[in-house]
Amino acid sequence: MKGVLVLAALALALMIVIKDGRVMRKMGLSGSCATIATPRGQTGSWVKCTSGKLQGAPNLSRQSCTSVQIVGKVEYWRCPAPIESGPNA
Repeated sequence: MKGVLVLAALALALMIVIKDGRVMRKMGLSGSCATIATPRGQTGSWVKCTSGKLQGAPNLSRQSCTSVQIVGKVEYWRCPAPIESGPNA
């Protein structure tokens, strides 16, 4: 009975780790994105997405972003500038 409970606990822990996704990204199995500095002369927020071994690069078109360039496994996106609150907010 103890063996079944230990196996169930391990299976649950594995499912939680996979669902979280951080381990998959760190191992390079799934794609990930990171904000980068806006290139000189450009506007908006720029994001660099890298494809993983099991999944391609994330698609940011649903966030109103535009794909600008693909270099190997890296795709560069230009997104609308984030709206920030002012000092009176």
